[in-house]
Amino acid sequence: MLQSSSRPISSELQEIEQRWTQAPYRSYLYSYPHKTAYRDLQPAQSLKELWERDLTDYYFLYMHIPFCGARCGFCNLFTLPDRRSNVHEQYIDALQRQAEEWAPWFKGRTFSRFAVGGGTPTLLEASQLNRLFDIAEHTMGLDPMTVSISVETSPETVTEDRMKVLKDRLVDRVSMGIQSFVEEEAAAIYRPQKPRLAEEALEKLMGYQFPLINIDLIYGLPGQTAETWLYSLEKAISYGPGEIFIYPLYTRENTILKPDQIRSAGSDIRLALYHIARQRLESAGYKQYSMRRFARDISFTHKRILPFSCQEEGMAGLGCGARSYTRDVHYASRYGVSTAATRSIIEDYVTAEHHDQADYGYRLSEAEQKRRFILKALLHREGLTLSAYTERFGSDAISEHSELRELLSIELAELDSGTLKLTTKGMAYSDAIGDELISADVRELMNGYVIR
Repeated sequence: MLQSSSRPISSELQEIEQRWTQAPYRSYLYSYPHKTAYRDLQPAQSLKELWERDLTDYYFLYMHIPFCGARCGFCNLFTLPDRRSNVHEQYIDALQRQAEEWAPWFKGRTFSRFAVGGGTPTLLEASQLNRLFDIAEHTMGLDPMTVSISVETSPETVTEDRMKVLKDRLVDRVSMGIQSFVEEEAAAIYRPQKPRLAEEALEKLMGYQFPLINIDLIYGLPGQTAETWLYSLEKAISYGPGEIFIYPLYTRENTILKPDQIRSAGSDIRLALYHIARQRLESAGYKQYSMRRFARDISFTHKRILPFSCQEEGMAGLGCGARSYTRDVHYASRYGVSTAATRSIIEDYVTAEHHDQADYGYRLSEAEQKRRFILKALLHREGLTLSAYTERFGSDAISEHSELRELLSIELAELDSGTLKLTTKGMAYSDAIGDELISADVRELMNGYVIR
């Protein structure tokens, strides 16, 4: 149901508003173009030439560790349930070789962000975690005193030896996926941990006093109610993390948990649960920075962290499953979800002699670069600075994109001192807005993608 408004609204505006808001949860567009728009690049692109022509000021270094203890029911990420230390060691050896091959292209360039994701990076042994930081610093040239460093973890891997590595290597942000503190809800999405394990892990994690702790929660779980959702929120808030991410549950045909299982569980109450969370988190002192991210004001005084804009490309992804972004080419390894496909792709990566070509990805035309620039700004609290768009592309964003005019007309967005921002209502419909802004060409590729 559309939110009521005191303003008069024409039938034409009603139709526009209905199109934007009738399906709030369509897809999570955390990057653009989406990875399902990637295809074989013909001809393949020399990475040396690609990075040599890149003009970004500051770079984002990402490492992907595609291993976890178990695959959750909602997960369609590139990850393989595999705890074997020897398999992890072989993978890190390959990542080291890749970094050594890439390092000359980044010599003299400055990293301002470093993230290790997965999977569960802290599934690695402490000595293997240390190797990742050695690769980042000694091979890629990263300076930990000027870089914001983020690492993902899980309740079962918060051990003293692993956390000591993260502290010693100056990690600033540790993110833990809890999803729910209610045992029945965790079991419904095949989460391996019991709520008490999650609570004990959080207590331990908070004791290490990292500058920023993030907790992930999911709403719309099978059997979840407003009361149980609020219970998980209150639990998360009670630990005092600097950041809380709330994710609506999405399922895909290739995940363990199927879309039909969610639909058969009853009516979709995700939007109502979102509003409950937004109001509660704001009352607890968290600011909303996106549909998903809520954070308290935190000043990092222990480092001189260099700037990085979400609209910048300059992202170098090391490891199988990592994506890399330059202004006009995004590239990655192949993508798979099934155990067989994921294992095969990892084996190809581990045995590869070279990682010097981009042969799979997406070449962005200027029109797609413009869409990416808009999407990466508009879906965040900072909004789209129109003068920045003009400076980058030499044209006017609102004149070129009728969708932006529609958002303004139905008050899902507003202009504030030359910046186009989503309104409070518009923020709730971020996933619909992102979906509407996908170009026809990219959507056709996404729709035609077959996940292995």
